Amino acid sequence: MEVKAKVSFVRITPRKLGVVADAVRGKGVNEALNLLRFSARKRTAGVLHTLIKSAVANADQKGVSDVDSLVVKTILVGQGTTLKRFRPRAKGSAFRINKKTSHVTVTLAERK
Repeated sequence: MEVKAKVSFVRITPRKLGVVADAVRGKGVNEALNLLRFSARKRTAGVLHTLIKSAVANADQKGVSDVDSLVVKTILVGQGTTLKRFRPRAKGSAFRINKKTSHVTVTLAERK
């Protein structure tokens, strides 16, 4: 049985989230949560830690027999909308700043 959890419009770039997501892809849930808890990228790892815990709670609600046997099957990081902001520059001009957002989806499956 597969369970999913999704978070949208996270104010972290997809590139930064992808680095941490690659580290936990394919790992067991307990191992992934420990890896994220002690990661050097605290803010990014915190978002993924919360998302995996949410997916485990979804599995518990759906009635998965053994929550400890779950594995991070897929973790997809996609680009969300870009917030466009402007910064004043010299001589009355402006400089655009793009603030990127991310959508993250986690799928957990039982270990075979």
